[in-house]
Amino acid sequence: MTEIFGDFIEELPSGTEYLILGFSPASIPLKQRWRNNGLSADFLADYLTTFFPNTDETASLRDKKAEIKCAVSYIANELLENAMKFSAQTPGTPISIQLHLNPERIVFVTTNSICREKVREFKEFLKLLSTEDPLELYIKQVENNAQEGSSSTSGVGFLTMINDYDAKIGWKFQDMNGEQKAIAVTTMVQLLL
Repeated sequence: MTEIFGDFIEELPSGTEYLILGFSPASIPLKQRWRNNGLSADFLADYLTTFFPNTDETASLRDKKAEIKCAVSYIANELLENAMKFSAQTPGTPISIQLHLNPERIVFVTTNSICREKVREFKEFLKLLSTEDPLELYIKQVENNAQEGSSSTSGVGFLTMINDYDAKIGWKFQDMNGEQKAIAVTTMVQLLL
């Protein structure tokens, strides 16, 4: 079974520059991995900026480069944190993040497993995301978090990507070969240049 939500591209444009990082979620405890998520996100942002020319930069080009670097670092960090936080601890199921660059957009793709019990709640959030105004939903989620304490499933990171970076986001859910307790979820974030 495969199910798609949002803006998900099955076939990425060919000929792009890309980088793929893989992680084993069970190798170290989650709390120790938080620092690695930030380092990995910053690495992806630094890597990406090497493809922007440095010679004869105007102030506006430097500003745009810094803006893109900040967006890449934020989005990559959020995607990695979500993948680590919600990943099922199934042996042999790594977490990966891909960064693809082409002339029109930057595409992030994370893949991880998720426990079947958590899938319904996640899909309900995705349906809500497709029917409500993202800014209003963001405000509502922040207010709910303030009243109830920090929620690990609020979706504020995804809403920030949409509202602050005008990102297009999509998800693909797939059964994993022979795995009954978890399914694979792939999250795609497109950032237009």
